[in-house]
Amino acid sequence: MREIVFLDTLTMGKVSNLKVLDKFGHVTYYETTSAEEVFPRIKGKEVVVTNKVVISEAHMRACPELKLICIAATGTNNVDLNYAEEAGIAVMNAVDYSSDSVAQFTVGMLLHLLNKTTYYDQFVHNGAYSALQIFTHIGPSFFELKDKKAGIVGLGNIGGKVAHILEAFGMEVLYYSSSDTSRSNKYKKVSLKELMSNCDVISIHAPLTDKTKNLIGAEELSLMKSHALILNTGRGGILDEEALVEAINNGEIGGAGIDVYEKEPLPKGHILLQCKFPEKLLLTPHVAWASQESRHLLMDRVAENILKFYES
Repeated sequence: MREIVFLDTLTMGKVSNLKVLDKFGHVTYYETTSAEEVFPRIKGKEVVVTNKVVISEAHMRACPELKLICIAATGTNNVDLNYAEEAGIAVMNAVDYSSDSVAQFTVGMLLHLLNKTTYYDQFVHNGAYSALQIFTHIGPSFFELKDKKAGIVGLGNIGGKVAHILEAFGMEVLYYSSSDTSRSNKYKKVSLKELMSNCDVISIHAPLTDKTKNLIGAEELSLMKSHALILNTGRGGILDEEALVEAINNGEIGGAGIDVYEKEPLPKGHILLQCKFPEKLLLTPHVAWASQESRHLLMDRVAENILKFYES
């Protein structure tokens, strides 16, 4: 019987089809796995499933039985791909399982920031609205998306869905490709400088690569309109976090919504937690991907990859 291990099931939350892997062999499930626990847990295993647990060259060298590493995510930076190829160990990731979830969450973050939802909700809850002499309270203003420009950094599966939704609001969509690949005949491809300068909303959906690391820093943020909003549900490390806080503190941009970080989880006392205007900075814990449907589909994708490997 095949020996299989899933190293970090806690990253999946409560998902009804977690045990779909049982049909492939004897599966051992661990909620979390520390760096020190990796080797003893993968030793003797034929298939290793990991979301974020790092599998190094040393781990693979010490486990001659290992044939397949299934990554329960899209990113593959937690596995030494070069050595895996050299050793003949297959590495299979999951793709296009969270596009709808991330697109929905991204636009939700945008509308939350744009409409000043927290301020107006608190205005009613704290009794201030009840004390008014008129029917409305016009506090912090917000603008309509119609006839504004949206800039998408990375027009892949997710970026394309976000573009489609924002277009439905009446926005003109521009996009930037770090690989200089033309992704669409429908939307205009522009330089990063043009995108940062002209767009009222900028949404990051690119992978983290050598080309995108620190892609947007102080210089790029300084090009933005003072009311413009920037969102990152792509990868931490693409947007310079310190430069972002400075831009918000100095009133250079309208605000930001961030779901991914250079270091996760976000360290206590991090610069993002010290923003002078927290109402302009919406922070969420890398959860945009994690709708119920997305997590269920992710487990199906992992199972499909194992089946594909053994049928090939």
